[in-house]
Amino acid sequence: MTSSARGSPGVLGSLRSADGKGVVRIEAPVDADIEDVWSALTDQSRLARWYGEVEGDLRLGGEYRARLWASGWEGTGHVAACEPSRRLLIRIKQLEHLDDQEEGVIEVTLAADDGQTNVVWEERGMPLNLLGAYGAGIQVHFEDLAAHLAGQERCDAGARWAELNPAYAELAANIS
Repeated sequence: MTSSARGSPGVLGSLRSADGKGVVRIEAPVDADIEDVWSALTDQSRLARWYGEVEGDLRLGGEYRARLWASGWEGTGHVAACEPSRRLLIRIKQLEHLDDQEEGVIEVTLAADDGQTNVVWEERGMPLNLLGAYGAGIQVHFEDLAAHLAGQERCDAGARWAELNPAYAELAANIS
């Protein structure tokens, strides 16, 4: 089942379940060329401006450790697919659950479109009971990426999450 709030003010994402786990998908254009977006997603110094501290190897097969600004999430990642300026697939584990076999996936795909870049950011593998909260948080990350590309600062993540969370919670209530 998929739940989308395209008509809801401020909500960019849709939610669904797959194999008993939550999926958040945000698909929207950003005002930047595809090479700039790719660099913002894969250059550690640029990630530090909008996403968080990322240390390690961001190339195909590489491992890294991250702490995200907006959510405080800490964990590790493995770059499972890297198609420059097109697709990035990362397998992640939260630090508290490193012994657990549960893994999340972040997949970002890019497509150039007349000076803009269409970005599809999909995260898979989160618990269904937390899907709404994850949806709001992932949108905050997406908005911080768009702000960075526009030369602006990150948002007040807590305030923005609080604005988005009720709408995402409503969407999540329909997911099983």
